[in-house]
Amino acid sequence: MAVDQAAPQHEEESTTMDTQATVFIVDDDPAVRGSMSWLLESVDLPVEVCASAQEFLDTYNPAIPGCLVLDIRLPGMGGMELQKELAVRNIHIPIIIVTGHAEVPMAVRAMKAGAVDFIEKPFSDQVLLDCIRTALQRDSESRGDDIRREEIATRIRTLTPREFEVKEKVVEGNSNKMIAAQLGVSRKTVEAHRAGVMKKMQAQSVADLVRMVTEYRSL
Repeated sequence: MAVDQAAPQHEEESTTMDTQATVFIVDDDPAVRGSMSWLLESVDLPVEVCASAQEFLDTYNPAIPGCLVLDIRLPGMGGMELQKELAVRNIHIPIIIVTGHAEVPMAVRAMKAGAVDFIEKPFSDQVLLDCIRTALQRDSESRGDDIRREEIATRIRTLTPREFEVKEKVVEGNSNKMIAAQLGVSRKTVEAHRAGVMKKMQAQSVADLVRMVTEYRSL
């Protein structure tokens, strides 16, 4: 891999990347690990390197944001096998596949299985940094979605069974009168439950409640 010596370019990249994230490199070639580490550290990105897929599985903490730069050819467990194992463990770290020319069809299969990108050897520093920037952004957005979904789920869990029913009816577009008829209760009872729903869900309006529930279901 070519090492770009243009320091200003690296400084510019460092302003666009999430420096709280970690780039995990899994490659059995120590020279490649060293070269990538130097490059990423030069743009102030934390780096962790592993010489094998098993080493990565043994040491990786899914709570750490970041992305994985993964060589597709590894001794023992290969890159695609590691990708499958991560999926089995419900770990969704963005993966960038590193591949040789003859392995492109394999890399395409890895993309279809969920990898965010692949880069073909030999590649430039800029290509690697661009791919990493995209992967880190995706990871940040995904983790943000997870946090938002859990916040909404926590609010939903505070609802009583009847409040949950009323919430569903409201989201479907039913009026208080319609909900009262459907549930066999008085309109005032529906109004009381609806007020409880709005308070517990921290919704400022029906539109806000609908947006929140729709977002929860789509994440």
